[in-house]
Amino acid sequence: MLRDKFTAALKEAMLAKDQRRVGTVRLIISALKDKDIEARGLGREKANDEEILGLLQKMIKQRNDSIEAFDKAGRTELATQEREEKAIIEAYLPAQMSADDVRAAVSAAVAATGASSVKDMGKVMAELKTKFAGKMDFSKANAVVKEMLSPPA
Repeated sequence: MLRDKFTAALKEAMLAKDQRRVGTVRLIISALKDKDIEARGLGREKANDEEILGLLQKMIKQRNDSIEAFDKAGRTELATQEREEKAIIEAYLPAQMSADDVRAAVSAAVAATGASSVKDMGKVMAELKTKFAGKMDFSKANAVVKEMLSPPA
């Protein structure tokens, strides 16, 4: 279903002569083709929607890192370009979970995995990634997990 959205969005952007959107959607489609090749290596025909959502989140994280670097270097035109690409990519993700929802999901994942210390963070994050791919900002969830599993000071 997401694949169809990308194809339709590319056609629409080309007709509207929106070069930024055309370029960004092409980047998404290219990354998706790489993901499909990776899936074939694992014995599947194509990447599933969950993997596609993970791919989009990875692309957003890359844009965030680039924005930060460009802002530090004083390259505002490049930072602006990255912000525009990020907004286009985010449009394909489902609505992100609120902070309260993330906290509740982390609590449930901690209980489900039996995590008791920061050493168990990997288990909790893996649980969250399987259930909430595309819906949760995992960098924020990571901070919540760390907070919940750290001993009180």
